Amino acid sequence: MSPADPFAGSQALVTGGGSGIGAALVRALVDAGAHVVVADLDEVAAQRVADEVTGRADVTGTARAVRLDVTDAAAVQAAVDDVVARGGRIDLLFNNAGITFGGETEDLALAHWDAIIDVNIRGVVHGVAAAYPHMVRQGAGGTAWGGHVVNTASMGGLMAAGLITSYVMTKHAVVGLSLALRTEAAAKGVGVTVICPAAVETPILEKGHLGRFHGRDYYLKGQGVRRPLDPDVLAAEALAAVASDRPLLVTPRPARIAWRVGRLAPAFANRAATRFVAKQRRLQDRRARKQGAAA
Repeated sequence: MSPADPFAGSQALVTGGGSGIGAALVRALVDAGAHVVVADLDEVAAQRVADEVTGRADVTGTARAVRLDVTDAAAVQAAVDDVVARGGRIDLLFNNAGITFGGETEDLALAHWDAIIDVNIRGVVHGVAAAYPHMVRQGAGGTAWGGHVVNTASMGGLMAAGLITSYVMTKHAVVGLSLALRTEAAAKGVGVTVICPAAVETPILEKGHLGRFHGRDYYLKGQGVRRPLDPDVLAAEALAAVASDRPLLVTPRPARIAWRVGRLAPAFANRAATRFVAKQRRLQDRRARKQGAAA
């Protein structure tokens, strides 16, 4: 286990590991020989993933499931400390758990804001606060490899996207936290990577908490893609980014192009995003009128 091969034999914890990106990360890590804690609020889903990945004869890694609410700082600390107690250290922390709300911002109640901040921002902070000090000690002042923190953000953390405003806010925070922490962590033997994918094929694409604009079509268009990214493809790219100690992973290629255009021409990107919001409102109004007529 070293910066050149951070996976074989490593001790890893993945939050939100029961489905989507988290489950794909677990599969990739176990295939690479890591010993993974699959942490999720849905313990049944986490156990299902752990059983699936360890049920094959060809895997060299292991996985075990735990129920974890990332909004509970004490629970996150206990989960990280348990990894260290069992394995002697924690090498990889994937802060992946997240939720999304969509629709007009004025329709969000304070409870929506509190919920998304608690999961998407505080959940990441809790993970960092619990694991990073262990990794700093393991890094022994930069003389050894201390570990790697990987935070799942989004293209929404790099560019503006109306109608998912609260989500965009939280993912911008995750990007900022990650890039800032990286500048501190480098001298202490700890790596930090933030993952910023466009829409990925996960349960989030079907969940009703995307609000009155919920559904695959809206979310995909809002992320600037025609079809979602395969989570296993993203997981492979994420592990490659960790192995090469990349600060930022923006994927797929159209997303990278859109991000670069947005950096070079922010006014153009803002106008395009504003037009997108207006178009979605028109489409939603059209659907509402059709449904009213049918009723």
